[in-house]
Amino acid sequence: MFSPTNAASALPDATSLPPVPRIEELGSEAFRSIDRMREAFTGQFSTGLSPTAFALAVMDWSIHLASAPGKRLELLDKASRKIIRLLCHLAAVAVDPDAPPCIAPLAGDYRFSDPRWKTPPFSIWAQTFLLQQQWWHNVTNEVPGVAPHHQDVVSFAARQVLDIFSPSNMPFANPQVLDRTMRSGGMNILNGFRNWMEDMGRLAGGQPPVGAEDFVVGRDVAATPGKVVYRNHLIELIQYAPATERVAAEPVLLVPAWIMKYYILDLSPHNSLVRYLVEKGHTVFCISWRNPTAADRDLTMDDYRRLGVRAALDAVNAVVPGRKVHAAGYCLGGTLLSIAAADMAHRGDDRLASLTLLAAQTDFTEPGELALFIDHSQVHVLESMMWNRGYLSADQMAGAFQLLRSNDLVWSRIVHEHMMGEREPMIDLMAWNADSTRMPYRMHSEYLKRLYLENELAAGRFLVDGRPATIQNIRVPMFVVGTERDHVAPWRSVYKIHYLSNTDLTFVLTSGGHNAGIVSEPGRPRRRYRIALRAADGLCLGADEWTETAEARPGSWWEAWTDWLSAHSASERIDPPAMGMRRAGHRPLSDAPGRYVLQR
Repeated sequence: MFSPTNAASALPDATSLPPVPRIEELGSEAFRSIDRMREAFTGQFSTGLSPTAFALAVMDWSIHLASAPGKRLELLDKASRKIIRLLCHLAAVAVDPDAPPCIAPLAGDYRFSDPRWKTPPFSIWAQTFLLQQQWWHNVTNEVPGVAPHHQDVVSFAARQVLDIFSPSNMPFANPQVLDRTMRSGGMNILNGFRNWMEDMGRLAGGQPPVGAEDFVVGRDVAATPGKVVYRNHLIELIQYAPATERVAAEPVLLVPAWIMKYYILDLSPHNSLVRYLVEKGHTVFCISWRNPTAADRDLTMDDYRRLGVRAALDAVNAVVPGRKVHAAGYCLGGTLLSIAAADMAHRGDDRLASLTLLAAQTDFTEPGELALFIDHSQVHVLESMMWNRGYLSADQMAGAFQLLRSNDLVWSRIVHEHMMGEREPMIDLMAWNADSTRMPYRMHSEYLKRLYLENELAAGRFLVDGRPATIQNIRVPMFVVGTERDHVAPWRSVYKIHYLSNTDLTFVLTSGGHNAGIVSEPGRPRRRYRIALRAADGLCLGADEWTETAEARPGSWWEAWTDWLSAHSASERIDPPAMGMRRAGHRPLSDAPGRYVLQR
């Protein structure tokens, strides 16, 4: 049952093959294929974004703005007020160069934080840009009759265009760049051009960014000792070597997202969540997902549940028989784990001791800025591209994620590396982020449609083997983590599991973003979190009310989680289990990190 399998084992036998389609059906599919090929071709030039979706948003906004004379008069009034504010600021600066600004940057906007931006003429350019940015926000928001999604798309697009012309991105208008140019005699420009040429060469050759080669998988990252104890066509299961003489009776199973390499949870030794758990006396298992190819195009979400979560849980039970399992899922892995746990609850399968969800959504009605790139038109483009290639590649997703944080991921990098001529030092998290994966056509299409567009899981309509996977049926205690600056799974969206579950639920809101908030080892400076328990029969609070009442703590949420795991585990400590399923007659297959994580 637990021996390694290959791709052929996942194929249906002849008796389960679908009936041969009729000629009429083949003809309809041929017509649809024409549309898919056209969309796939267009998507190659639009970096996977839908021009139709953007055109619809602009048309909705422009038509409603044109038919709203009151809104246009309001914009004219706001423009005149901003001009007066700027003129008053200019007059104040003429008298006192240290006069206070007339507008401050938005929270999290650090482009003008350098003190040199506070002196003329740089301060004037910055103030002019910020006032213009504020006015365009007024232009693209609160136009009567515009669909909220279209409003968000147009507003987002306007911000991207404005950012191109930000004075911080102009070498002749940025005081930091000008100062460096004068001090270095122009060498920063030469070094920046070299950096740009190197970056373009690596991009064209499909190579990772500069410095990523210093983080070798299995040596510098993903280096916690362990063994691959199970393998099928979709996963390798890694069991980590114990670091203590006695361990907790219940093992921990980690389910990372299949959109990323698993070692986000096992980075460098100092910030590895896996190593931290092992050193705290836990027996830890982690799924390492296969990097799919075009041959895997027909893998479904249910395949990921069966060959992923369920197969891993079966293997863990074979290594540690008779013990319940603490299951923890990160990002999409947490969503998949919640589906599997809900199905297990419906079946009466009680093998879980607890359920932990890390930056994982179960309700997708408010998925944050990522929703800008997910509507029916956009999904059609992505489907066509995946249909054409059999998978969605990382480069087709990278552009959208970079746009969500363009100031941090695009413009600040251009300023530092291509204008200032300074290389940002590579860190393990950045190297991991460059080690990308693919997603099979059918699975990703199902994921986008069933969860993002239809929100089937929260609505109780997500079926597993014909039965609804209902979060409400899960009765094991939950530990759920959201991060304050998450652009992939906003914490308010993660928090909505309160409205879907009826079990004891401990919710944590931690500082940081989607990745850095989870990789939050103890001892890291300026870390903090809030934590509160909602009992199964307790009052359910709104997200804002929760933040006012939850206990605030300094430090890492990892410590709170391991305390919580101990509180929900047996008091006894046991000898560490053998590495691999020796009781089932199978020895470990290879050393960690295995071979799937090395697939390109």
